[in-house]
Amino acid sequence: MTQIDRIFVGGGGEDYTEAQNLILKYANRHGLISGATGTGKTVTLQILAESFSKAGVPVFLSDVKGDLSGMAKAGSPDFKYHDAFVSRAEKIKFDDYGYEDFPVTFWDLFGEQGHPVRTTITEMGPLLLSRLLELSDVQEGVLNIAFRVADEQGLLLMDLKDLRAMLVSLGENSDEISLRYGNVSTSSIGAIQRSLLVLENQGATNFFGEPALNLNDMISTTANGQGRINILAADKLMQSPRLYATFLLWMLSELFEDLPEIGDPDKPKFVFFFDEAHLLFDDAPKALIDKVEQVARLIRSKGVGVYFVTQSPTDVPNDILGQLGNRVQHALRAFTPRDRKALLLAADTFRTNPRFNTADTITALGTGEALVSTLEKKGMPSVVEQTLIRPPSSQLGPITKTERDAVIKGSHVAGVYEAALDRVSAFEILSKRAEDAAIEAERAEAEEARLEEEEKTRKLARRYDGKQTTRKRTSRGDSVGTTFAKSLARQLGTKAGQTLVRGILGSLFKGR
Repeated sequence: MTQIDRIFVGGGGEDYTEAQNLILKYANRHGLISGATGTGKTVTLQILAESFSKAGVPVFLSDVKGDLSGMAKAGSPDFKYHDAFVSRAEKIKFDDYGYEDFPVTFWDLFGEQGHPVRTTITEMGPLLLSRLLELSDVQEGVLNIAFRVADEQGLLLMDLKDLRAMLVSLGENSDEISLRYGNVSTSSIGAIQRSLLVLENQGATNFFGEPALNLNDMISTTANGQGRINILAADKLMQSPRLYATFLLWMLSELFEDLPEIGDPDKPKFVFFFDEAHLLFDDAPKALIDKVEQVARLIRSKGVGVYFVTQSPTDVPNDILGQLGNRVQHALRAFTPRDRKALLLAADTFRTNPRFNTADTITALGTGEALVSTLEKKGMPSVVEQTLIRPPSSQLGPITKTERDAVIKGSHVAGVYEAALDRVSAFEILSKRAEDAAIEAERAEAEEARLEEEEKTRKLARRYDGKQTTRKRTSRGDSVGTTFAKSLARQLGTKAGQTLVRGILGSLFKGR
């Protein structure tokens, strides 16, 4: 495969003949694709993904509208925009323009439109999980305690039923745990359980479990050296925006923690596109934004480029926006004073071009046009240039379900993630403890009943014989374990206790 050191984005200048390139050496210094709805952000994302793939760089992106699946199929002269694409290619001097397909791997958190994507509760961690569940500070504290106790007891938290069982155990032993870690109230546990129920209703049950995603299956190339384009089906996922944002942030964190330091490579090891990026930052706590900023600042030394895709640059916090050196700005509209302010802020982020007023030009851009500024020698941003974005080589628009199914069936990970695993973890261990406690409680109750029956028999015998000798009953101290078993057995006999058992064991028997 021919070595490529830059990506052709489009043609700039007054006649659109000046090549606007993204230098691969600086592509891991992150970027921003922004613009109003319908101005061409999706096509820009598509042509960048195609170009990274041809350069041997694997890519991950989310398909929010279902349009990007077309990258798995070559474009066609029969397409209604064929003449317009060819004309544009000629105008921007894109001489080797042609149609081709790309090595696409489809993924789906729900396992419907791609290979299932899973992670474990433990890998997600309490910070991201609290964000996903929209917990208060107090409830987040209780969740942290649950993770800490699980670690101390060697209990694996793999899926939602593991976490539910752990929270039940926390409530049962709240007095002891509160003395060690702080107050654990049943109201906080109840609130977390209710949030988990909402999460389950949104379809997140399939997301937590095993086999967990191996990032190496995404960060890979084909036999001929092309980078794989990993497309996450997000049209259904967007109905649960908090789940969508948390998943992408988790994946970014996993990349940061798993990949080794490689400094500044000649080209990125992996490129990650975060579409609808505003969902990540909406109502996000400062601790989470600080975490994103840290990851964005440090992950480039691991060869990962992160590109945020959103409607306005103001959707991204300033500390993170300052780290996005490669910019593609599509048209913005200024219908309100707030829109005008956002537009001026967007214009101020570019290095000024003396040929035009950046703010005025942003409002006048047509579909397929954008203001482009990328990093040049020594990492300096180029002068902003009005650019006609190059046409895509793959199909513009979605492929059919039959075509998608064929791609999934022929994937390099076909059959790896489809069957869910359920190994022994917190749920099974805590269930076994409860079962053993119930058996011990029954044994203790039976033993107590037997001793009482023997005592009654002896009393009757003494009365029958006319003997009035009183015998002091031997005191019998229960062990701590026996006392706990008795208490649990009595609880299991009540209606509340039966509900508890259904909460721990019901999903196991129902699910298998």
